[in-house]
Amino acid sequence: MLYPIQNDKRNKLDLSGIWDFQTDPDEEGESNGWANGLKAPRPMAVPGSWNEQYEDLFGYLDLAWYARDTYVPSSWKGQRVFIRVGSANYHGAVYFNGVKIGEHDSGHLPFAFEVTGQVKWDEENKVAISVENVLKPTRVPSGNMPGGSSMGMFASSPATTFDFYPFAGIHRPVVLYTVPQTYIEDITVVTGINGPDGVVKVTARLNAPAAGQGSATLKDGATSIRADLVFKAGMAEATLVVPQAHLWSDADPHLYDLTVQTEEDHYSLKVGIRTLAVEGGHILLNGKPVKLNGFGRHEDFIASGKGLNLPLLVKDYQLMHWTGANSYRTSHYPYSEEEMQMADREGMLIIDEIPAVSLQMGDEANIPVRLNVCLQQIEEMIARDKNHPAVVMWSVANEPMPKNLNLAGAAGGSEDDPSAKAGKAMLDAMIAHAKTLDATRPVTIVTVMGGPQSWMEQCDVICMNRYWGWYVLGGQLDLARSNLERELDQVWSQWHKPIIMTEFGADTIPGYHGQPNVMWTEDFQADYIRMHLEVAAARDFIAGMQVWNFADFAAVQSIARVGGLNHKGIFTRIRTPKMAAHVLREFWAKS
Repeated sequence: MLYPIQNDKRNKLDLSGIWDFQTDPDEEGESNGWANGLKAPRPMAVPGSWNEQYEDLFGYLDLAWYARDTYVPSSWKGQRVFIRVGSANYHGAVYFNGVKIGEHDSGHLPFAFEVTGQVKWDEENKVAISVENVLKPTRVPSGNMPGGSSMGMFASSPATTFDFYPFAGIHRPVVLYTVPQTYIEDITVVTGINGPDGVVKVTARLNAPAAGQGSATLKDGATSIRADLVFKAGMAEATLVVPQAHLWSDADPHLYDLTVQTEEDHYSLKVGIRTLAVEGGHILLNGKPVKLNGFGRHEDFIASGKGLNLPLLVKDYQLMHWTGANSYRTSHYPYSEEEMQMADREGMLIIDEIPAVSLQMGDEANIPVRLNVCLQQIEEMIARDKNHPAVVMWSVANEPMPKNLNLAGAAGGSEDDPSAKAGKAMLDAMIAHAKTLDATRPVTIVTVMGGPQSWMEQCDVICMNRYWGWYVLGGQLDLARSNLERELDQVWSQWHKPIIMTEFGADTIPGYHGQPNVMWTEDFQADYIRMHLEVAAARDFIAGMQVWNFADFAAVQSIARVGGLNHKGIFTRIRTPKMAAHVLREFWAKS
């Protein structure tokens, strides 16, 4: 899961660009040799969602093929060559010079396969990748559920269980990269604080159970701290003590340069020295309470869909800083590695979430297979993102759904529902798995309005999605306020853990105003957001407020989604601020 880099020991060739593309609704491509070239291709941008690039592909989620030719530089001879796909949603299979190299289930996370034995030197090589995004009840997230979608009146087309468009395609870069024969396969960095000093524990793993010598070096300007690494059975550990450490925080995101070196290889990454803890109603960053104020977001934009869009990434960070936000959740899947690097650099506090959105706990027959998928997603997400100081919490599910959901019963769904017990067993197993893999960060699930409160029990931090004043008591902000206050106080009294409101929001048509301020107007959204921030400000145990959503985003077509968009954005899909953006700035930018 180490991010591919270029240095004097490693090479990297980004294959992003215009690829050949062809749909394969009859699934004939493999048997008909499409891995060696497509029969009737058209151009397709990689990275990018195919649904946004062609009108006739808007609703297409079945099998499709990408192909392109590339030289592998002759200077790479003698090294091991890999192909890596940053994200193929949902199932991707990779072919190199006609040979199927491997496949991967579940989008939003990278996968790599060695192709050294298939490389043709001094001539072009054929790269082909097949991708399909069929909505299935056994997948995470699920679709085409028996008996229809749990979204009820919201669902139409496609038949998702979740409220965002299921974009398909290769969404992040495809790269060829090399490593030496014996190489650094993984690095784990755990930081601590001892008085004024920082403590950086480095664990390195080689690709083979080899012995040997190495080093770990931490640099900050002219300062350099070094420790020896002694590899036994391919593993080595070292602890570096940093006098008068410059700590990483959202207000001061200071980064050190860490280099792990062996006789054959070396790898460098950015490191932030910081600690995390949960105490009473507070999340502590470097021993001091911190509020996670910001947004739920989506990787979503016109033309690129969920494809990596670097100018948009820079723009979005500028807008988040403008509001005074210091955090967001990767709703509802791990975002790109480039975004995690940006968060480290810019001081954003990230709740990192696997794609387990709207897990259908009433569909007990499919819980075992979905649990295995979720455990895989947790492992891959933590392996990829564990060294980012910006990642301060793992979320293993968003809005898991009991069989019988009663939004009006938001103070706690029925524990008598059999799906409540089955759901708790699954969610507890997922939380425990994340804690086993990483004991340094809090773990949570993000609860649905009306869901069983027993599902909160194992969470380190209580994360709540609540829509008082919108889906329940719509337009009645006075009643919504009193119900929200009552529920927040009850949950705190029950669990005595920090609470983050990870979703609250109101759909808003940009430019639509009213007097009085009725639902769907910018004025109502501004009042709605202000009410929630006032409620939170009066409660010290509220550890963060994350508005749903940062920007309007593509959703399923339904009578509740005007123009196929969810309009709860504080900014429009093209990033124009609505009135509520100025309310956030009023509360956050001065604090």
